[in-house]
Amino acid sequence: MTKLNEWFEKGLTSEQYIDQMESHKENMQKVYDEFKLPEDQTFFDQLKEKNLKAIVLTEDWCGDAMMNNPVLLKLAEQSGMEVRFLLRDSNLELMDQYLTNGTSRAIPIFIFIDENGEEVAKWGPRAEKVQSFVDEARSNLPAQEDPAFKDGQSLMIKQLTAAYTEREDFWNEVYEELKQTLS
Repeated sequence: MTKLNEWFEKGLTSEQYIDQMESHKENMQKVYDEFKLPEDQTFFDQLKEKNLKAIVLTEDWCGDAMMNNPVLLKLAEQSGMEVRFLLRDSNLELMDQYLTNGTSRAIPIFIFIDENGEEVAKWGPRAEKVQSFVDEARSNLPAQEDPAFKDGQSLMIKQLTAAYTEREDFWNEVYEELKQTLS
């Protein structure tokens, strides 16, 4: 059994992950309830044939995870994919193999494995269109040394959270990127 299969077996089911959530639980549920997969049966069937499993490196305080995880869960349900959640901060050995830009422990990271536990694809932490939105929001912040930075950052995070829970175009972008990654 390969190492990724062992990580998968250690992971929480979606129910266990959601049960232990302390932040963003309602927001994640809202995205899950409101996100509708497109009619894409051919893709779902092709994905089902691949018999993949997904490991999700995540934390419940993460806004990107709050938005992206429900999209993955809907896709997984439609294609019969098993998903397991690993909390980033208590699984740094795995997280550090999936750093964004080689330096950042950005989450969520979705690792797709085959039945042999071999990685076939990975995705995360953010769809390109969403990244552009975040970059734009960050560009309006004062410098970190500026006394107004902390308040500005708090406001930005509130605005991002609101966008993540409301903007179907973001959810659809995540879905399209996942489809592209898994096709």
